[in-house]
Amino acid sequence: MDAKIVLLPGDGIGPEIVAQGKRVLEAIATNFGHTFAMAEHPIGGNAIDDFGDPLPQPTIDACKDSDAILLGAVGGPKWDDPTAKTRPEVGLLKIRQELGLFANLRPINTFDELVDASPLRREIVAGTDILFFRELTGGIYFGDSGRRPHESGEEAYNEMVYSTGEVERIVRLAAAAAKERRGKLTSVDKANVLEVSRLWRQVAGRVVKEEFPEIEYEVVLVDAMAMHLISRPKDFDVVVTGNMFGDILTDAASMLPGSLGLLPSASIGSDGPGLYEPIHGSAPDIAGQNVANPLATFLAAAMLLRHSLNLNEEAEAIESAVSATLQSGHRTKDIAAGGTSISTTVMGDLVVQQLG
Repeated sequence: MDAKIVLLPGDGIGPEIVAQGKRVLEAIATNFGHTFAMAEHPIGGNAIDDFGDPLPQPTIDACKDSDAILLGAVGGPKWDDPTAKTRPEVGLLKIRQELGLFANLRPINTFDELVDASPLRREIVAGTDILFFRELTGGIYFGDSGRRPHESGEEAYNEMVYSTGEVERIVRLAAAAAKERRGKLTSVDKANVLEVSRLWRQVAGRVVKEEFPEIEYEVVLVDAMAMHLISRPKDFDVVVTGNMFGDILTDAASMLPGSLGLLPSASIGSDGPGLYEPIHGSAPDIAGQNVANPLATFLAAAMLLRHSLNLNEEAEAIESAVSATLQSGHRTKDIAAGGTSISTTVMGDLVVQQLG
């Protein structure tokens, strides 16, 4: 296969982990006889510094012309001024809109070798295997917002809006995934309070009943779901929810495996390239120290191969290499539990060796 893969290193530890992700993709290309053309483009804070724009037009054009995109992370204290004209995170929101990436997939899996790194007891988290589908281009993050005068000074507002079509398409994707997994779908909303959630519940229930009657379906309120994720995570298979609820729940669930450095995500649309990234953020406090955990980036690369390039065997090769490296006892600082740790580049060396 010949494929174009755009690399967006971004800010903080992004360049370090994307560099290792590139090495892993190069190893896959060599071992399986593919050709991956990989070019880097700016996004986030570095793009603001160089171009005054967190997502310059050449980056948009390159992404649209690609088969898939691997992103590092964006943001950092340097660009945190709330009065700034623009912020790095605007680049992320814009690229999702430009590419029509309406579905965010976040697998929450525990590695047997690292179960004891979780802040929860082994018997609670061992065996957890959840796939979240978060709607990504609607809801309160994209609704009307602003400030207006108030007798006390000002008031701020954000509107949460969802349409029937937006709910249908994300629920269909999630239900189809549940059908191929363990056959259970959980929809999360706040229908006891929000009109938007009442529409979500109505539409989601209809789609499942009419199109996926064979799967087990349940509805859980978002506050209850927050508790269930901590008390009984193994009870869930596929979870689908809106943008803000998904943002919060997936970050909470990310602590089940014990480290943000182990979890990838995929953002996909109806067609065109998907966007793949680790979920841990730019971690500016450790940027440039060669201690960041690149494993989530490797697993994001595996998702890229599976979902955008249909290379399942190659994706499994990366996942197996990561697992084998962990089984051998190698740990970066975030998962070493105070013991001996290795650098970002050494972890890259070891996974590439496993692929070889």
